[in-house]
Amino acid sequence: MEHYLLIIISAALINNFVLSQFLGLCPFIGVSKKMDSAMGMGMALIFVLTLSSIIVYLLDTYLLVRLHLEFLRTTTFILVIAALVQLVEMIIQKVSPGLYHALGIYLPLITTNCAVLGVALLNVSEMNNLLESAMNGFGAGLGFVIALLIMSGIRERMEFSRIPESFKGAPIAFIVAGILSLIFLCFKGFAV
Repeated sequence: MEHYLLIIISAALINNFVLSQFLGLCPFIGVSKKMDSAMGMGMALIFVLTLSSIIVYLLDTYLLVRLHLEFLRTTTFILVIAALVQLVEMIIQKVSPGLYHALGIYLPLITTNCAVLGVALLNVSEMNNLLESAMNGFGAGLGFVIALLIMSGIRERMEFSRIPESFKGAPIAFIVAGILSLIFLCFKGFAV
């Protein structure tokens, strides 16, 4: 049990895909303007990352490797991720139309989010078993949520701050993301 908890903590904090490995920056910057849309995107990402990690493991282990079709991994993984994102998109549109419109284009962009594909490929390259793959996917999603919530909290507060005109919007968001990245690199043992 401790092993799986360490996998989750490692994926969420130490190897945070957004702030330590710089994957998935487009939805990170795009959706982190408001806390509610950040939380919705985060929950969608946790679902997609966890479920895709499980499905990708099963497909890779029981189909691609056995049939010597490893060269189809990337294509297969992207198809699985795209199908899951479509499922999540339909569910969110039905359950919470407001959140669906708040997420806008960023929800379908989960399909091309390199963090999602990165987790799937990392699970295969590290030869994780089914439970380790699921925990790594969940931890990566949790790390994404942590990063999104911290960033959205800061960006909401910055709306009421006096920021020079040339820094408003994306420039200050990237500066804050860089500072957050330095903080998360401390979890790896790098001195800032």
